[in-house]
Order: sequence, then structure tokens, then C-alpha cells
Amino acid sequence: MGFQYSSEMAKMALGQKKAPLVLKNARVVQVFTNEILQGDIAIADGVILGVGEFEGEQEFDMAGKYVCPGFIDAHLHLESTLVNPGELILQAGLKGTTTFVVDPHEAANVSGRDGIDFILRETEDSLANVYVMVPSCVPAGPFEDNGYALEADEMEAYLGNPRVLGLGEVMDCQAVLSCDEKMLQKLRLFRDKVIDGHAGYLGEKETGCYALAGIHTDHECCTFEDALRELRAGIQILIREGTAAKNLESIIKGVVERKLPCHQLAFCTDDKHIEDIQKQGHISYNVQKAIGLGLDPIEAIKIATLYPARRYGLKHLGAIAPGYQADVVVFSDLHKIDVTEVYYKGQRIQPKELPRKEVPESLLHTVHIKLNGVEDFRLPLKGERARVVELVPGEILTREIIADVKVKDGCFVADETYQKLAVLERHHATGKKGIGIVKGCSICGGAIASTVGHDSHNLIVVGDNDEDMYRAVLALMDCGGGYTVVETGREPLTLPLEVMGLMSKQSHEKVKERLGEMLIRARAMGVPETMDPFITLSFLALPAIPQVRVTTRGMYHVKEGRFLEISVEEERQG
Repeated sequence: MGFQYSSEMAKMALGQKKAPLVLKNARVVQVFTNEILQGDIAIADGVILGVGEFEGEQEFDMAGKYVCPGFIDAHLHLESTLVNPGELILQAGLKGTTTFVVDPHEAANVSGRDGIDFILRETEDSLANVYVMVPSCVPAGPFEDNGYALEADEMEAYLGNPRVLGLGEVMDCQAVLSCDEKMLQKLRLFRDKVIDGHAGYLGEKETGCYALAGIHTDHECCTFEDALRELRAGIQILIREGTAAKNLESIIKGVVERKLPCHQLAFCTDDKHIEDIQKQGHISYNVQKAIGLGLDPIEAIKIATLYPARRYGLKHLGAIAPGYQADVVVFSDLHKIDVTEVYYKGQRIQPKELPRKEVPESLLHTVHIKLNGVEDFRLPLKGERARVVELVPGEILTREIIADVKVKDGCFVADETYQKLAVLERHHATGKKGIGIVKGCSICGGAIASTVGHDSHNLIVVGDNDEDMYRAVLALMDCGGGYTVVETGREPLTLPLEVMGLMSKQSHEKVKERLGEMLIRARAMGVPETMDPFITLSFLALPAIPQVRVTTRGMYHVKEGRFLEISVEEERQG
């Protein structure tokens, strides 16, 4: 925190002198004793002096509203906002989130340390506490084709940065379990800091070994059973509820039914789009949903405040008490977290227009693809039986299924059920590409493409014909990356994401407007109402989340750790 205790502060805390700011007549959520205290909150120099009866040079009447500590998002990727990081921080701040623990591994996978430094620089003057976890798996696995390889020797430069809290999500679980030397170097380097995990699907012994290696948290538990297994190993569960992945209901229901203690829990969003934040809230939404599932309101608030603050060593955050930073959230109903005011260091957060900053040239023009022509998208098959990536509705998980598909002249032909999925290496123009079959996108008469493809961020395109897939790739090469929707016979509709192929230079209002137009066109092409096509595409090449993915090197089975043949030659059963 860095504030200096002084005689002046003592006089104000003792009530002998007026404090610069007092929030009067508040119902204070006391996270240490699970009480609601009626009183005033005295603040000076961004620090809480005390709770009780105080007079201030400036006073704001809370009129009996509830006041709790500012919410903490324990894990997110600011790059996934599609716009400048400051825009998400402001919008989430207006909804009560005053602390963000960010993992810039999207930027690092494209641009290495330049990407990490960009996130640090763009957030240093935000009206929020923005901390960074150094990305651990850049690339996500030894066979991934990303833009940069970040090793332990380069990570060491960040250890002295006070805004760096530890090592980001360790998604290469096999490297941990097999004691890969490069991974061990990273774990040793950050052994005195927090190390985030990325597992969820490991067995009991593997989970124990993962925890033994020094992993402290995990946000990848999709079910209560996964969370319980990791809780028993001492891992703190970061309960994720964002735009794509929604795991809160399963985990909180289990916690409530089993009457488990909550001190090993925290909330995170991972990825949540600005329009969803504006409509629903941010971490406030997670708190509200947990309360609605039967969790005690004060415990729900502690999961969003005290518990993550303690895990990440943020001793000055997470409570309304003397010496804590004056980050507070105001709302009217303890059972309905409808945020009315938010204060960061005693300063009320207000809507404002953010200044546009110059983007370093090194973060632009990052799409480099070797493309020969339409023939690049052919998928030869040995027969009509094929392995297919099936989407799981409402999840970022997938399933491997075996299906009968259409074949013409020895190649796969898409229909209304099965479309083609291609992933093209876009960092070094190597020409590497993986092609597979996907079920669940339902695209008819066109293609959709994106350079946002976790975590290596190669170009991903799904379509029902090779010509439109080819046109989609050309459109993104022309604009330096982004999203595009190509309907047969029409010009591509594109959202440029010029910064690393991940973020736009435009405001979130303009980005939202263009996305709305593109979504209408995608729906007209058959994409289901329940699916966001761009978010769905972004996870189809991520070989760290079960069950199967398509990467630049082909179809990959996550749990088995091996690449698969698309063609299936065994005889049909039954």
C-alpha cells in the first residue's frame, strides 16, 4: 500500500480531527466477522481510517445502503476485450470490480515481452489495481506454432516489478507431471510467489502431483467434482463465469449442498465481453448468481474480496477496515447486488472517454500466412467414416465423435451438419495448417474466420465451402487480423483487430456496433442463437482444454496427448 502512518492520520482515526472524506450512514459488510455494521467510513489519502462515528471535510450520505470492499477478478485476459485494456477496466470498475489479476499470455503468444509490456503500460494509470501474472506457457505446448517462445531467463526481468504477483496459468500439465526441465526452471523462479494452474481434468494422483509442484490456484474446474478434487489437494478454485465458460452454478451448488467452507474459493471471469459487463455486471454478477443459488451473501462477497486478496498477498485489499485501501462498492440490497456507486482509493469512478494512445509498430502487422490458393482447404479422406470435433453447447469443451460424412473425389464435403475447420499458422508464414471437421457451427453458404485463437492465436476458419474459407483468410490478411464473416456471393464483413490481431484501435462502442452487424449475418448463415461464433472459434484450436481440438498440425486429443487421424477405417458397428 505504501501509506505512511502519521500523527495527522491518528488524530483523524481517533475522531479528534475531521477526515478529508466520510461516507456517512452506511451498512458496512464486515468480512472478518460476518457482520453488517451501521456506521460511517472515514477516508484519507485513499486509505480507510476507521468505521464508526466520524465527521468529514467532505461527506456523502449512503442513506443506509450497503458498502462492501471492491471486488477482485482473480483471473482474466484483457486482450479478449477486443479493445484497449483500459476500456474493460473502466466498464468493469463501474460495476464494482476494482482489482484485476491479469494474465497477458494472449499478447505474449503473439508478441512476447513487447505484448506483456504493452498490457503493463496500458493499465498503469487506470482507476483500478491491475496486477499481472507472467505467462508460463508461451507457447501452450511443445508442438504449438505461436509467435514467440518465452523462457525462464526472460521472465526473471519481471520479478522486481511490484505489479507482478507470480506465474500465470500453467496449462502444460504434462510438462509439470513429467518434470520437464524448462517448466521446472519457471516453477523454481516463482516459488516464492503465486503460481496459477490450468487443469481441472486431471485424475486424483495427477492433481496431487500438480499441487506438489507448487500450483496454488485453478480456474479450469467445470464441475463440482473437479473442484472438490482440487480443493482436497489444497488448490484454491477460481470459479469462472464469463462470456463463454460458465462454471459457477455447478461448483456453487455443490459447495452449498455439501456445506463446504469457502476460504479456498475466488471468482474470476477469464474472458467477458464489454457488452455483457454492461448488461449483467462483472464480478458483481458472480456474487449475485452465487447468492441466488443459496450461498450466504456475506460469504459470496468474501469470495469476491477477502479470499482472493489473501491468496495473492494483497494485504491492503479485500476489507473495509483501518489501513485498507478505500476501494468500496455501494448497493441497496444485500440479496441483489445492484451497484450504485464505486470508489477506488476514495475517488468515485465515473464514466469518461479514454484517451487514444499510440500503439507500438512492433504490435501491428502481425499476420503472416503462406497461402497458395483454394486448394489449401481440401481435406482428403480414406472413406466416409471420420473423426469429428463436436461442440458442447454452453461450454468451451468439445467431444470426439465418429460420424459418417460426405465424400466426393476422395475429399470431405461439408453439409448442414458437418463443416470444415482449418487452422493456419499466421506468425511466421511457415505454411503449416491443420484441417478437420466440426459439428455444431451449422454454417450454410459461407465461412467465418478469426485471428483470435487461444492460445497461439493462429488463424481459424470454419465454413461449408473452400472458396468462402479462402476469401475469409484473404480478408484477415488484408486488414492485419480480426474477425470476418463471408457469405457466398457477398463482400466480407470484417472487424479489424490491428493490434496483434487481437485488439482494435477503435472504441468499444464502434466495435460493438460492427460485431452486431456481423452477428446478424452469421445467424442468417445458420449459426445457432445460443452460440457466439467468434468466441467459439477462438477456443477450437486450444490443446489445453478437453477433449479434442484442431491445431496447425492436425486434430489433437488433449487427455491422450496425441494427434489423431481424421479418417476412421474400422468397419461400421451393428
